[in-house]
Amino acid sequence: MRAWMNGELLSDPGAPAVLLTDHGLTVGDGVFEAVKVVDGQPFALTAHLERLARSAAGMGLPAIDDEACRSGVAAVLDGPELPLGRIRITYTGGPAPLGSGRGDEPPTLIVVADRMDPWPEATAVATVPWPRNERGALAGVKTTSYGENVVALARAASQGASEAIFANLAGNLCEGTGSNVFYVVDGELRTPTLESGCLAGITRALVLEWYGGVEVDEPLEVVARASEVFLASTTRDVQAVSRWDDRELAAPGPVTQEIREMWAKREPELLGL
Repeated sequence: MRAWMNGELLSDPGAPAVLLTDHGLTVGDGVFEAVKVVDGQPFALTAHLERLARSAAGMGLPAIDDEACRSGVAAVLDGPELPLGRIRITYTGGPAPLGSGRGDEPPTLIVVADRMDPWPEATAVATVPWPRNERGALAGVKTTSYGENVVALARAASQGASEAIFANLAGNLCEGTGSNVFYVVDGELRTPTLESGCLAGITRALVLEWYGGVEVDEPLEVVARASEVFLASTTRDVQAVSRWDDRELAAPGPVTQEIREMWAKREPELLGL
């Protein structure tokens, strides 16, 4: 692992670095991005930094310095090459008084890179009973406040699944804890709209751009009619779903396999960008 914070490469990534009063630590006042690394190069970095900037604006944080982020990414990748890894960029409100109010200190910017194991070709998912709030102040914002996801993912893991799936307050399919959901009904590839409250995933956008699909909000129960399902995320890429709760699915189905092959061909186009 290599780590960079506020302009400096840390000699010991495991040593204490963030102040105990950092607002990202005390109240989750921060945003982040996870960027895949392939053969030592970041994938779709510009798109991730653009989303990070949108998340920061959504949280009311000061405008993020794009060049500082890129410097941090370059610094953590300037070492032993990562054949497959991930970068995490975290941007917080910085040191502040205890409580919800922000202080006057500058924000904290952290970039960390580490190796990553590939996901298996297919996985199981489990529906959880807690809804996403598509009308909430932070709907669609990638914040560091992931407690809800931790609880949901633990419940899914207890059922032998690697991802938890949320509906939203309207009862429509929304997203996973760290992934977008695609499904095929009557031969048509579908995924929830951004108005569902789901995150505007980078992989989601690329699948829609490169392959196509219909953005639609439908009740969660629609998945009972799906012939195939896959998850899309930065670390999973396009991962088939072999079981949803107690229902077995073809994994990968023909559409999923076609998209996986397309992804493998086109991924190099965005390496280093």
